[in-house]
Amino acid sequence: MNVENAKAQMRKGVLEYCILLILSNNDAYASDIINQLKEARMIVVEGTLYPLLTRLKNAKLLSYRWEESTQGPPRKYYALTEEGKTFLGEMDASWKELVSAVELIHQTNNVTEQ
Repeated sequence: MNVENAKAQMRKGVLEYCILLILSNNDAYASDIINQLKEARMIVVEGTLYPLLTRLKNAKLLSYRWEESTQGPPRKYYALTEEGKTFLGEMDASWKELVSAVELIHQTNNVTEQ
């Protein structure tokens, strides 16, 4: 099994959650979201973000607005909807449970880093 593929799949599984977390603080332009994800080493291919944003918008978790830009065409800024904030709260609780469960299994089985 390819470890890089396994790591990519793990990241992919939490990418939507990370997008919602980023937008929980402020509305953001797509390139700002990409930059934060890249800094956290959560995304490598920029084309991955746009389908996720569309899916989250279609699920009514995000909204967007256009703003004029002094550096080119108008920019689309994304924001969490009220549904998105509720969903994020549920995801946050699930994330904490998952991390605790994995940590418990990790500790119980004395897994050491190599």
